[in-house]
Amino acid sequence: MTAITEKQLSTPAIYQYIFKLVGEEGIETLRRWSDVERNQKWLESKLADEAVKGSDRARFERESELDPVDFCNAEKSDEEVAEITEINLNTVRHTLYNLYEHRLAEYRRIKNNETGWLTYLWVMKMENVEPVLKSEMEFAKSKLAGKLHYDEANDFYQCKECGITTTFNEAMNNNFACPQCGQMLVHFDDELLINALKKRIDKMQATLNDA
Repeated sequence: MTAITEKQLSTPAIYQYIFKLVGEEGIETLRRWSDVERNQKWLESKLADEAVKGSDRARFERESELDPVDFCNAEKSDEEVAEITEINLNTVRHTLYNLYEHRLAEYRRIKNNETGWLTYLWVMKMENVEPVLKSEMEFAKSKLAGKLHYDEANDFYQCKECGITTTFNEAMNNNFACPQCGQMLVHFDDELLINALKKRIDKMQATLNDA
């Protein structure tokens, strides 16, 4: 269970990946949640709050004995993450669920015996970010490679009126007429697209080699 680090956020591929998942506010949520000093101040405020009683106080007292870094990585409810980060609760929940869907956060559910309420306690799993990113890049690269193979294996025709593009066989079956408007199809040179696909695949492979 590890929080996100500035080293990870300074890595362009990781930053862009997490930004795609949670956006700018989500990244700020993760930064603040990973701030050891911010976590300690929040814990001190909880221990000083006389309204905090019962099992909640017992938990905070136990956690006050943890190393500050360990406490920063300890389980927190979504409401507690919102308090620590001073980020809107809906944004926090959106961030947590998106991270969970990509194996970058986990939760467990507990029941308060005094109130009967269910609480979800969350932890970050940022030790997974590199393998998760690599796996998703491998998948994206395989999809691009499939498209490249398809484009290289086919000859294409296009309708200048509708923009519809078809393969040679499809165009021949329609007597080289657009199936939508009836205009004659013209040959479409997809060399630029093929070269662009090759460059994207090469760039992704280079990134994977450096991972």
